[in-house]
Amino acid sequence: MDCYYTGVNTPPTADQQLARLRRGAAEIIVETELRAKLERSLKTATPLKVKLGLDPTAPDLHLGHTVVLQKLRDFQDLGHQVIIIIGDFTGMIGDPTGRSETRRPLTWDDIRENAETYKAQLGKVLDMARTQVRFNSEWLGPLTFEQIIRETAQLTVARILQREDFAARYAAGRPISLHEFLYPLAQGYDSVALGADVELGGTDQTFNLLVGRDLQRAHGQDPQVALTVPILQGLDGVQKMSKSLGNYVGINEPPADMYGKLMSVSDALMFRYFELATRVPEDEIEKLRRLHPMEAKKRLARTVTAMYHGESEAAEAEAGFARVVQRKEVPDNIEVVKIATPYDDGEPAWKILVQTGTVPSNSEGRRQIQQGAVELDGVRILDPNQKVKPSALSRLLQVGKRKFRRFVLEKE
Repeated sequence: MDCYYTGVNTPPTADQQLARLRRGAAEIIVETELRAKLERSLKTATPLKVKLGLDPTAPDLHLGHTVVLQKLRDFQDLGHQVIIIIGDFTGMIGDPTGRSETRRPLTWDDIRENAETYKAQLGKVLDMARTQVRFNSEWLGPLTFEQIIRETAQLTVARILQREDFAARYAAGRPISLHEFLYPLAQGYDSVALGADVELGGTDQTFNLLVGRDLQRAHGQDPQVALTVPILQGLDGVQKMSKSLGNYVGINEPPADMYGKLMSVSDALMFRYFELATRVPEDEIEKLRRLHPMEAKKRLARTVTAMYHGESEAAEAEAGFARVVQRKEVPDNIEVVKIATPYDDGEPAWKILVQTGTVPSNSEGRRQIQQGAVELDGVRILDPNQKVKPSALSRLLQVGKRKFRRFVLEKE
């Protein structure tokens, strides 16, 4: 077995591997079984099969997703076989985890397009040369109705309703479609088809991972170990990181945006980010706790930005943050946008934000202005409907601490 953890050909002991795998793990079900699997792997020089299922429900990954990917990379660096399951078949069901209502199933076109984007982004964390990527339609698609009935016999309705989200919806009288009951069964069957030794997931996936253990036992297989990782809070420090909530750090975001967002993480939360979103050793994290919080946060922002963009881009983002945010200097080479208006008295400020591309929507433009986040030529704007008159001169627009545009508003 090749070992990438120590940099030599001698693999680490089971105890050494467990020490690394425990970091950032929420729960290992069952740790004694994992130790036995690791010892067997060492004795037979056979890597463990470590599985992670991803439903391609959205095209972009953020730091919340990378928590489990970092743990998967730990297994990979220890020499084990990593298998990513793209849930193209289960995506047609829609994962009901954490849902208060039935999720809309994806189309095949949605699934395939998102899956290709996922595969490209996974390489930012995993060594894709040592990663298998499989689609679960490969084994779920050919199942006959008879085979599906036999699999459903392994679970009772009472067991399914032990899931908190199902139980809450049932108690509240909200609908649960029958196909949603099949989701944990289908995910569990993935483990049977692969003969998985370990399956990873967030704490919200615990029920589904345990179903995989049950199905493997029913098929005469050694049940997989379920290793769960915590859910990473978003930048607000309260809710789960989510693109829809706007509290996320995308791994494909420009370096300056990534660095700036991470500098907004609270002092209390930043060490959780160190633990879950970086590979900084635990002894170094302890030393960072003794630094001034601002210095530790700079280390966090630079470390994470360098992970996804490289050291030079991270250094440039750090220098830009210090210049623009800390020293309040206007950056060089600001993009100049030319826009036109048919009106002599110009356009409302919220519309200028949209036309210059500084906000994605009219409502966001109004919200930013009302929150006092917008300045025009150094003067704060508080009225979204304040008119900006046409002029041949370039005007400087600033939204928040880091976003700048120059624009020329011309009369048509």
